[in-house]
Amino acid sequence: MKITRIFAHRVELPLREGSYHWAGGKSVSVFDSTVVGVETDSGLIGYGEVCPLGPFYLPAYAEGVRAGLRELAPHLLGLSPLDLAMLNERMDAALKGHPYVKSGIDMACWDLLGKASGLPVCTLLGGRFGEAVILYRAISQRDPDAMAANVREYQQAGYTRFQLKVGGDPTTDIARIRSVAQLMRPGDRLVADANTGWTQHEAQCVVRAVADVDVYIEQPCLEYEQCLAVRRNTSHPFVLDEVIDSLSMLRRATNDLAMDVVNLKISKLGGLTKTRIARDWCVAMGIAMTLEDSWGGDITTAAIAHLAHSTPERYRFTSTDFNSYVTVSNATGAPQREDGCLRAGELPGLGITPREEVLGDRVVDVFQR
Repeated sequence: MKITRIFAHRVELPLREGSYHWAGGKSVSVFDSTVVGVETDSGLIGYGEVCPLGPFYLPAYAEGVRAGLRELAPHLLGLSPLDLAMLNERMDAALKGHPYVKSGIDMACWDLLGKASGLPVCTLLGGRFGEAVILYRAISQRDPDAMAANVREYQQAGYTRFQLKVGGDPTTDIARIRSVAQLMRPGDRLVADANTGWTQHEAQCVVRAVADVDVYIEQPCLEYEQCLAVRRNTSHPFVLDEVIDSLSMLRRATNDLAMDVVNLKISKLGGLTKTRIARDWCVAMGIAMTLEDSWGGDITTAAIAHLAHSTPERYRFTSTDFNSYVTVSNATGAPQREDGCLRAGELPGLGITPREEVLGDRVVDVFQR
C-alpha cells in the first residue's frame, strides 16, 4: 500500500456557547479546522483533523496547517502509510519542527492502519481499558457566579471533571475557584487552569489563598521554571500543559517532579505516534494524564477517544469531547458523550466517515502525476 494523494479541507466549527474565553482576554467563537485525507493505491483513504486554538495559544495557526501540508506532502507520496515510525522520521527530516502540521497526516495513517487490519485504532494503540473514558468540561472565563452556574449546568449533563479558566486578576480568580469549589460533589474534581496567565508572584498569591480548597493547579505561568517554583511552594496537585511540547520536555519535567498530571495534546506532539510514546512514558513513570488535543470536531474527538480508551484507567485523569462544544458535525460515526463519559468506537480505524457536504472543496491537493 502506497500513498498516492494527500488533501485537506477547511471546516469552520462555531461554538455552541457563542464564544470561549481564557487567560489574557483571549477568546474564540469559530474554530478553523483542517480535515486531512491520505489516499492510497489500494483505494483506502484515512482521515485526520488539526484544529489550533487560534493563533495565540500555541505556536500553531490554522492556515499554517494548510501551508505546511503543501510543503510536506510531496515528500510522502509513494511511502507506505502503515510504516508509521518510518513515516514520522521522513516527516521530521522534510520539515523541521511544526509538529501540528504533521499531526493530521499521522492521525490519518493510523486510520488507514486500522482500516487495512480491520481493527479499531484503540486496539492498535494498546487495547481497550475499562468501559468508558471520564470527560472534563472546560468552563469559559466569566465572572464567578456565571462560572458557577455553568458548572451546575454541566453537572446535570453528567460531567464530574471541571476545568475552570482562570489566569486573570488574582482576586477574581480566587473568587472563581471558591465559588465553584463549594459545588463539588463526592467524586468530582476541580482544576484551576491559568493557561500561562499568571506571573509567578500572582500564582503564589492564588495558591496560598486557596490552600484550604480541594483544587488542582494547572499551568500557572508561561515559563517552565516559573511553574516549577510555584509547584515547589504549594501542596495542591499540579498539572502541566503548554510547556510540555516535546518528549524531551516531558522527560525533564518528570525528572524534576514538576507535575502530578500532564496534559498530552495530540497535535502539539505531532500526532498519535508520538503521543503514544509520551503516554507510555507516563504510564512507566506513574504520571496521570489528560489525553486530548488543542481543539477539533468529530474526527479529533474520535482520535482522542481511541487514545484515551487504550490507556490504563489508573493513569487516565480525564479527557474531552470537543464535538459536543461545536454546532457543526464534520463526520459520522464519532463517539458521543453519555453521562459525562466517552467510548471509543469498535469499527476499523477511527470509525468515522467525513461528511462530504460539510467538507466542501479541497484547499490542499497534492498527488502523484
